Amino acid sequence: QVQLVESGGGLVQAGGSLRLSCAASGRTFSGYAMGWFRQAPGKEREFVGVINWSAGNTYYLDSVKGRFTISRDAATNTLYLQMNSLKPEDTAVYYCAALVYARPQSLPSSYDYWGQGTQVTVAS
Repeated sequence: QVQLVESGGGLVQAGGSLRLSCAASGRTFSGYAMGWFRQAPGKEREFVGVINWSAGNTYYLDSVKGRFTISRDAATNTLYLQMNSLKPEDTAVYYCAALVYARPQSLPSSYDYWGQGTQVTVAS
């Protein structure tokens, strides 16, 4: 059974940085796509970015390009989201997710496994 556990959230001032981690277990993730999503109160879950676990190529939401970076450590099965130049509008619960099959990578409904989420709050 695949398990995803996020950590690293917290409270940060605008302009600051945080690094989120997602510890993945239960199988090898070669061939998976691993995504980050976020959900603010009263809003739908939003795609942030995705990485192809094997190839390492990434794709991001336009509003986070140049500020957020997704990476992974295959040796430890850990996914990362480095967030720089944070803005109050980045405040949300952040989730990591694993996609097994070839489906649209920006849609939450495409993903097979989800973590429990970690809160990120950016104060102005």
